[in-house]
Amino acid sequence: MMDWLDSLESRERLFVLGGAVAVVLALLYAFVWTPLDKGHRSLQSSVTDWERSLAELRPLRGAQTTTTSGSRPVASGNQTPVVIVDQTLRVRGLDRSLRRSQPTTSNGIRVEFENVAFDDLVLWLNDLSSQYAMQVASGSLSISTQAGPGRINATLTLERAP
Repeated sequence: MMDWLDSLESRERLFVLGGAVAVVLALLYAFVWTPLDKGHRSLQSSVTDWERSLAELRPLRGAQTTTTSGSRPVASGNQTPVVIVDQTLRVRGLDRSLRRSQPTTSNGIRVEFENVAFDDLVLWLNDLSSQYAMQVASGSLSISTQAGPGRINATLTLERAP
């Protein structure tokens, strides 16, 4: 190869060497730079998605602290589950989605929701658990056909420890 290169005139040699440099640069771009740039863009997109998700979750954290500090129902050992559920649903604004509530035992109640926001339902269940020691004994959730994303139909049986 060196003999062939030496046999060329100086202009031809410069042309061949310039072509070889161009080919090496093109290969570096195609096999080194492009994959690195693609990975960087993918990571940048992931960071943007995570930041957007965090921004969407921040209001939920604010709603939880507002409810637990400001308008917290007073936990009373003599309140029935029907009263507790009624009060806490009104605080969270879920009373519009409640279709039926029915006492099951002296410490239990069955509630049915239609077209309720899943996030709000979970926050309400957290309120019941932390303030009244009421836990979900059983339940069923299904996607609501009437509204958009994040809306469900739910049937829950709640019980409070005696």
